[in-house]
Order: sequence, then C-alpha cells, then structure tokens
Amino acid sequence: MESKVGTNRTAVAEFILLGLVKTENLQSLVFVLFLLAYLVTVGGNLCILAAILGDTKLHTPMYFFLGNLSVVDIGCITVTVPPMLGRLLFHKKAISHDACLSQLFFFHLLAGLDCFLLTAMAYDRFLAICRPLTYSTRMSQTVQRILVAVSWACSFTNALTHTIALATLHFCGPKEVNHFYCDLPQLFQLSCSSTQLNELLLFAMGFMMVGAPVVLIVTSYIHVAAAVLRMRSAEGRKKAFSTCGSHLTVVCLFYGTGIFNYMRLGSEEASDKDKGVGIFNTVINPMLNPLIYSLRNPDVQGALWRILVGRWSLT
Repeated sequence: MESKVGTNRTAVAEFILLGLVKTENLQSLVFVLFLLAYLVTVGGNLCILAAILGDTKLHTPMYFFLGNLSVVDIGCITVTVPPMLGRLLFHKKAISHDACLSQLFFFHLLAGLDCFLLTAMAYDRFLAICRPLTYSTRMSQTVQRILVAVSWACSFTNALTHTIALATLHFCGPKEVNHFYCDLPQLFQLSCSSTQLNELLLFAMGFMMVGAPVVLIVTSYIHVAAAVLRMRSAEGRKKAFSTCGSHLTVVCLFYGTGIFNYMRLGSEEASDKDKGVGIFNTVINPMLNPLIYSLRNPDVQGALWRILVGRWSLT
C-alpha cells in the first residue's frame, strides 16, 4: 500500500456518499420518511423549549439542561439529515472534502455536547435526591453555566482534534463512502496513509467523551437508587423514579449506539450495520428524546397544555 501512494498521489477533492438505498423508488420513500422524522424532531424539541421558557415552574436546573439538550438535538439532526435530503432531491451524491470535514466536526461537537449534558443531568438528579439540603447552592445558576461551558469546551476540543487529525490523512481513491454522512470509521477505510494515530486518538478521546461520563452517571444513579429505596413516601419514590427513568432511557439509547459505533472500527462487512447505528445516532435518538421526556413527565405535559390553552383562549 505504501508504495502505491508515493509522491505522485492524486488527492481526492470530493467523496461520494452512497446513502442508505440504491433504487430510485426506495430513495423516494427514504426522502419522505426522513423529512417527516426531521420535522417531528425539530417540532418536538421546539415544544420542549417552549414549555421550559414559557412556564416559570420549569425554570429549574434539570430543565435548564433539558433545554440545552433539545437545542443540541435539533443541531445534531440538522447537520446530517437536511444535506442527505438535498442529495436525494437533486440526485447528487458528491460532497467536497472540506464540506465532509465540516460535517464531521459539527456532528462530533454536538454529539459530544450530548454526552456531557446527560452527565450534568445525572449529577443534578444526584444532588436533588441525595443532597437536597445543599442542592440550591451546589446547583446554582453559576454552577449550571459552568457545567455547560465546560461541556462546550470539551466537545469542541474533541471535535477539533479528530478533524485536524483526519485532515492530515491522504485520500487517493477509492472515494465512495458507504454511509449517508461523513464519519470517522468510514473515512478511515478510504485513507491511503496509516490511520493508526487516528485510531489511537479515537480510543483515547472516546474514554474522555464516553468512559468518564458513563462512570459518573452510573455512580450518580447508584447513590440515587439507594436514596430512593430509603424513602418512606410511595409518592416520592414514584416521582423520583419517573424523573430518573426518562433520563436513564435516553442515556441507554445514546451511549448504547455510540459505544457500538465508535468503540469498534467498522469493517466493510459491517458497513450496513453502521448505517443502522448512524440512523439511531442522528435521527431516532433526537426524535425520541422529546417524546420520552414529555410522555413520562407531567410537569412538561402541564406546561405544554397551559401554553396551548393560553394561545387558544387568546384567539
């Protein structure tokens, strides 16, 4: 391989994203389904934001983080789905090298924010249930903003590191990416130069982005479970489990698919499975989050109902 990619190498200026399906009829179906999924996701997360901003009862740390999570979910699906819909609509599969790197950067930036926001929400539940007397001081507005700022800083560092490392690789053909968006495992397969450093970075940064947050979340919920089981009030236990259950469901979906995708580098034989995982990461998870948090949360349901009733009464 090394001898074939010498100084006369021709750099790849664009990649061909093969997408999810090949037949035109199925492409039309995929277009409709993903367009509907995008609209549902954006609409659902905007409803969550409207409920949080419009109801003073929801101006609490937990809903502050949930609002940030909704913004991130809108961004995450917007980075991948609209470009794919555009390629399906105009029957264009090519994406420039720079556009591919930009998509990868923003996807990993937003996915990283998801990791840390979910961790901050677990820490918030730990303080609220296990340290209720000092909760207001330990989770003040300043602390909330610091946690979000640190999340942005760590996510930006992770995304920029992977993007710069990927930019140093040489791509001289083939240029077909068997996916519907640009991501690390699929691009590694196309590199004409060694990806050993990139793979080491993926595992090292993966520990920071996934390993450490998972340990913190699990530790928080071990303490939360112990505290809830000690509660004498059945209503209190029910409310605690309801609030934490929604968060745990989202955590399992997000980290389960993320670990499957990045903690093992996809081979060509596993590329179709990678597409399925990619759909979960970019479409299904952001779409399910508002449904999970609203269906299992009477506070959010009540806030949405009051907003709808208030607007109806005004008309």
